[in-house]
Amino acid sequence: MLRELISQGSFRAYHEPFLGGGSVFLGLGPFRRAVLSDSNAELIEAFEGIRDAPEQVAEIAHAHGFDPETYYHLRATVSVDKIERAARFLYLNHMSFNGIYRVNLDGIYNVPFGRRKNVNMPTADQLVDVASRLKGARLVARDFAKCIKDVRAGDLVFLDPPYTVAHNNNGFVKYNQRLFSWDDQQRLSRLIDEIKGIGAYYVLTNAAHDSIGELFEKGDCLLQTRRRNNIGGNNAVRGAATEYLFTNLI
Repeated sequence: MLRELISQGSFRAYHEPFLGGGSVFLGLGPFRRAVLSDSNAELIEAFEGIRDAPEQVAEIAHAHGFDPETYYHLRATVSVDKIERAARFLYLNHMSFNGIYRVNLDGIYNVPFGRRKNVNMPTADQLVDVASRLKGARLVARDFAKCIKDVRAGDLVFLDPPYTVAHNNNGFVKYNQRLFSWDDQQRLSRLIDEIKGIGAYYVLTNAAHDSIGELFEKGDCLLQTRRRNNIGGNNAVRGAATEYLFTNLI
């Protein structure tokens, strides 16, 4: 559905302020101009490392043993070299429990070893392909709302915030205040108003809950979709999650 929506128009530039794993950017691109951002500075640095030295990142990541001892040693060790840190981030992400990125109150990554039966660490060829797609993109570590500084008329902003609403089939709503609070959802709603005011386009994916529908009701198109939910902790909802998709492209 995203591909169909985005292929309908020709955009001056593409913006993604919740970059995460970059699957939408990588799957829908290439874009002539792109600004990719995320509040996770380690994630942005990892993408920069892949962009600048994809083969080296792959070589270092694959050289590590796929075992608990190696995992916990790397988890506790941070290199001074940027490329090695990018490889470490990639390795930990693919070896961790459920692919979670989580830090403690001191900002230290603390996800346990995943004990996966199959480890699909990206190959050098795959990272070279990712690097080629990143060459025309600007990578920035920042809060999502600051993306508005770069948005111009005719741009497209894709917004995929953390999935923070639970129990969407009944009257109870629960927000993950630490990950993405209700105040953040309200800030996101105001950001969309700014995007529209500039004359740009947006696509927003969010939880299918009445509170979300009310907050992001702006007279634009609302679609209901389903997406597999494979990542999360012990309390995560598995299987296909129902989502809302809001856009002014239609």
